[in-house]
Amino acid sequence: MGFSSGLPFLLTGGTLKLWLTEAHLSFTDIGLFSLVQLSYTFKFLWAPLLDRVVIPILGARLGRRRSWLLAIQLGLIVAILGLGSTDPVADLHATALWAVVVAFLSASQDIVIDAYRIELLDAAEQGAGAAATQIGYRFGLIAAGAGALYLAAGLGWHASFAAMAVLVPLGGLAVLFSPEPKLVERPSGNWFESAVIAPFEDFVTRHKDWLLLLLFVPLYRFGDAVAGEMVNPFYSFLGFTKGEIASVSKLFGVAASLTGISIGGLLVYRLGVMRALLIGGVLQIVSILTYIVQLWAGHDLPVLFATIGIEQLTGGMCGGAFVAFLSGLCSRAHTATQYALLSALFTFAYRFVGSTGGYIIDLFGWTPYFLLSAGLVLPSLVLLLWLMHRSSSEAAAAT
Repeated sequence: MGFSSGLPFLLTGGTLKLWLTEAHLSFTDIGLFSLVQLSYTFKFLWAPLLDRVVIPILGARLGRRRSWLLAIQLGLIVAILGLGSTDPVADLHATALWAVVVAFLSASQDIVIDAYRIELLDAAEQGAGAAATQIGYRFGLIAAGAGALYLAAGLGWHASFAAMAVLVPLGGLAVLFSPEPKLVERPSGNWFESAVIAPFEDFVTRHKDWLLLLLFVPLYRFGDAVAGEMVNPFYSFLGFTKGEIASVSKLFGVAASLTGISIGGLLVYRLGVMRALLIGGVLQIVSILTYIVQLWAGHDLPVLFATIGIEQLTGGMCGGAFVAFLSGLCSRAHTATQYALLSALFTFAYRFVGSTGGYIIDLFGWTPYFLLSAGLVLPSLVLLLWLMHRSSSEAAAAT
């Protein structure tokens, strides 16, 4: 199921942007395609619908969770085939429309998969279940990244997307061979109040500096995320082939990212989450500036290994510490909802700013764009230092 979750996410992200770059679209248009993934930001809005509605006939045979997952995956197959059949040069609007449909169905699938895993597994199994899903998710990213690029290099983009559609039903096989979780009836009422208002009130009550925390969440990793929105067009601009990008970015890069996640977890364990965030924030600036070094070097494969290795290692470290930080902000009573809302706050900010990246590049060039991205990290570091100071002062006052 994790594999089926990771695969469509990258198809509407970096892989699609590389296709658009090869179609010689302007960087402004390519940057705007970041908006097709807004469904991942707003998925908490229709999560209650998937949580309460049972599909007629199919739901009676398979159950609520499995019927929704199977139906969504059938839709994903059609949508990915539709996206792959378009021609971004002849009809860019059709490409954008199908990409939006793929992203919406993919985000909906994530809702069901997360709920299915949590409801199916016992408390002692949740950690292993989450780890298994993440491992599958990474393999899905490799398939939609390196796999799609290799296929596109040999057979073309249409055949590549068709092959990706064939891989989606792997999650459907898991559905057919897995049991349906026991149905838990939820009390009727205003779902918006219970899903959004109550968790927010709980958050404000428990955190004295809640406003600063809500400001910090979208700012941390903001610069790194903005820079990352245009990296595949950047590599293509420098003349790297799809095979080279696939080998270095999608294979070596994923390994470096997993290493960084492990290091980030170790830093949190040894130094605490706030210090780990501070180290990760400084390293974010360094990793973004390596893109400028790559720009100077041009089409240089060893430098590309170094650039991607540093970026993915640093991104993994920041990601591990950031997830630990967000998890610590959530209460047990509203864990899923608060985590979804905090994640939405982060993705909403960079998705809109990142969509203007192509316009900035067309206007000023690559170097100013990466310098701006690096500068966007600084406000979060200032705010983080203030939060650390406040925390240490309160701890001293308590003793």
